Amino acid sequence: MKKLILSAVAVFAFGFASAQSTALSEGSWLVEVNTGFGSPMGANTGIYYSSVDGNTNLSLGAEAGYFVMENLAIKAGLGYNSEKPDGGDAFTTFAYKLGAKYYIIGQIPVQLDYSGASYKDFDENPSYFGIQGGYAWFVADNVSIEPGIRYNMSLNSDFYEDVLQFNIGFALHF
Repeated sequence: MKKLILSAVAVFAFGFASAQSTALSEGSWLVEVNTGFGSPMGANTGIYYSSVDGNTNLSLGAEAGYFVMENLAIKAGLGYNSEKPDGGDAFTTFAYKLGAKYYIIGQIPVQLDYSGASYKDFDENPSYFGIQGGYAWFVADNVSIEPGIRYNMSLNSDFYEDVLQFNIGFALHF
């Protein structure tokens, strides 16, 4: 009985590992949507909504990546942001992100990227250097849920602050 249970665990572990390696293999694609919890940022390519003290922020976006080698994807993202400050006029922006994501041992995604947005009639547009880490839980061969933490360092701190976020990402692997 003990051998049977150990054999079943080994087969399950091998199947789990091979499913991940296929999803993260060279030549495959990644499409990802992230939620953001924490302070809003002006260059968001995820899904975010907040309404506090009359200030409303809404962001809708997604990211895609191509695996140039096993476990390493080059990514790009686009997002639409709408902001309405209390007592002010609403405005919208389009955000962008370029970066790389590496899956350590196929389960620990680490991402480095540059993100920015273009605001009309602002003195300076937001831009950030971001670093993100988390855990990839593969719920199916080509679907992962990736909770993580992200730090966005402002590259123009005279106008914008650094932002710490907690994310839950949903990724499809093709």
